[in-house]
Amino acid sequence: MMEENIPLYDIRIDKEGTWYFRGAEMFRREIVNYFYEHIRLDSSGRYLIELPGDRCYVDVEDTAFVVKGVHFGKGSPDGGEGIIATLSDDSVEMIDPDTLCIGLQNVIYCSVKKGAFTARFSRAGYYQLAERIEYDVEQDSYYLSLNDRRFDLHHQST
Repeated sequence: MMEENIPLYDIRIDKEGTWYFRGAEMFRREIVNYFYEHIRLDSSGRYLIELPGDRCYVDVEDTAFVVKGVHFGKGSPDGGEGIIATLSDDSVEMIDPDTLCIGLQNVIYCSVKKGAFTARFSRAGYYQLAERIEYDVEQDSYYLSLNDRRFDLHHQST
């Protein structure tokens, strides 16, 4: 099936990670999470759901995945402290601090799902992470200190 023949079934994900079908919020988590399991990016970066025998595009306001909350705990690959995130698909994963960046309106983003997707931090996730972010006056930049390493939060290129 060619990409231009893939329909848009009026499924939308807003910037907070809430799913809608024809304007109505999708409340059934098992359906939303099933769609999350089958979401992909096409060659042009558009989101689509690929199900057995069916594919459709999804209108995504910002990112499909949203970091709903974070905490810091043991479990990083080197055995030290890491950033543990709860995502909008109810999964929990370690965030690579090297992938943190600042976007428009100071929204923080990171890579998730083994680098396959970019996730936007929700307001709650942002504030939880911000408790550990510091400002370097000399370099006019923000950074996160973790395991005696400094991770600079670069601004996303537009």
